[in-house]
Amino acid sequence: MLTKPPLLNLAHWLPRSRVNGPGERFVIWVQGCGLACKGCWNPDTWSFAPRHLVSAETLMGWISATPGIEGVTFSGGEPFAQAGALVHLARKIREAGLSLMIFTGHELHELRSDAAVELLSLADIAVTGRYVESERDLTLRWRGSRNQRVVCLTGRYTPSVLEAGTGETEIVLGSDGSLVFTGFPERALLAR
Repeated sequence: MLTKPPLLNLAHWLPRSRVNGPGERFVIWVQGCGLACKGCWNPDTWSFAPRHLVSAETLMGWISATPGIEGVTFSGGEPFAQAGALVHLARKIREAGLSLMIFTGHELHELRSDAAVELLSLADIAVTGRYVESERDLTLRWRGSRNQRVVCLTGRYTPSVLEAGTGETEIVLGSDGSLVFTGFPERALLAR
């Protein structure tokens, strides 16, 4: 008997971003994180309550309809809390020839489940480690605190990708007039 892959519980998605990994990327923020790091950038993504339930097939349709992107980035929340469901999407992303980057609050050695190991095997880059507010540093590319690491998992990218920039912020104006701040914005900017 064939079973359908589980639905992904998403917080947000953005079809095109330049600050969430190398090149232009489709970014997916999953809903749910049990780490609750003090000072977290996305505390609205902590709850595991259903928010936007979407199938991997639907998401891949959206990704495929976004021309000119280099890859996809999983953020959160905590992507590895939904590793089993994300594996289905990650396979489709790789089959399409796109790169995959994952932000996680875990260290690589903590990701031991079969689903987590498979998801990591499909990723090109992982940004690892809990956000530590006392080590906050907005000059770092793709990291919010100095303890976090950018790990190149395949030969697609090398550590030189970090030399191309520093911490960046992107503001996207939605068709409904809403503003989306992504990257690592200064708190003063968010307060304004």
